[in-house]
Amino acid sequence: MASVTVDTSAADAVTAKGVKPPRLAPNYWPFVVPALVVIGAVIVFPWVFTLWMSVNSWTLGQEQEFIGLDNYIRLAGDMRFWESMWHTAIYTVLSVVAPLFLGTLAALVFDGQFPLRGFLRGVFVMPMMATPVAIALVWTMMFHPQLGVLNYLLSLVGIGAQEWIYNQSTVIPSLVLVETWQWTPLIMLIVLGGLAAVPREPYESAEIDGANAWQKFRYLTLPMIAPFLMIAVIIRSIDAVKSFDIIYAMTQGGPGTASETINIYLYNTAFAYYDIGYGSAMAVVFFVVIVALSFVLMMVRARTNWADMEDR
Repeated sequence: MASVTVDTSAADAVTAKGVKPPRLAPNYWPFVVPALVVIGAVIVFPWVFTLWMSVNSWTLGQEQEFIGLDNYIRLAGDMRFWESMWHTAIYTVLSVVAPLFLGTLAALVFDGQFPLRGFLRGVFVMPMMATPVAIALVWTMMFHPQLGVLNYLLSLVGIGAQEWIYNQSTVIPSLVLVETWQWTPLIMLIVLGGLAAVPREPYESAEIDGANAWQKFRYLTLPMIAPFLMIAVIIRSIDAVKSFDIIYAMTQGGPGTASETINIYLYNTAFAYYDIGYGSAMAVVFFVVIVALSFVLMMVRARTNWADMEDR
C-alpha cells in the first residue's frame, strides 16, 4: 500500500514559537439587531408616541394641536381621575391580601398527608385555568339579586339578599371576591414550593423543646417561606393593579363610577370619548405610578434574605 506523508514541520514551527493562528472576533450583531428592532417597535416606539400624544390635544376626527403640559394640569384637578386611582389602590390591596392569606392557609393544608391530596390539589387550581370573561359572566349570574345562587345560599342561613355588584358600597368587595377565587390557587402553588424547600430538622428540635403548632409556624415556617410570600405579593400586585377584563365585563366601572379603576377610566377616555391626548397623559402618569410601585416592591424583595432558609 502507498503511504501518505504529512508535512507537520510548519505546524511544529508555529507551536514552537508560541504563535497561534489568528482568530476572527465573534460577530453578535446579526443576532442582536433583530431583537433591538422588535423591542423598539413593540415597546420603545409606543411609549415615545404616547408621551408625544400626551402633550397634544387630539380628539379623533379633529386636528392635533400641541398644548404642552395642559393635559397634566387638567389631570391634577380631575376628581374622577383621583377617584379612579383610589379605587385602583383599594382593589389592588384587597386583591393581594385576601389571596395571600387564603393561599397560604391552603398551602399549609395541602402540605399535609391525607387521602386524595393530589386530586384535591388539582381541583383547587382549576379556577386559574378559566378565562377572565367566562369567569365574569358566571359570577355576574351568581351575583344577581333575585336569581343568583349566592343570595339563595345566604337565605338558607337566614341572611337577607345582598346587591353585590349592583350597589356602590359592595361592588369593589364583590369584584375582589371574584379575584380571590381565581388567584388563591396561584398563591397556594408558590407557597407549596416554599414549604417543599423548608428543612425538617428545625421542626424536630422545636418539638423536643415543646413548641406548639402556632409557635412552629410563627418562628419557623413563616420566616423561612417569607421569600416565597414576597414573590407572591409581587406577582399579585402587578396583576391586580392592571386588572381590566373582569371589572369591565362585570360592571364597566359601575354602578356610576363606584368600580371605575384607572384602567377603566383610561379606556373610556381614549376609546369611548375619543380624547386620545388626555388618555395618553393619564397613561403616562399611571406608568410612573407603576414604576414607583415596582421599585418599592423590589426594594422590599431585596431585603428578604434567601440565605435565612439555609441558616435555619
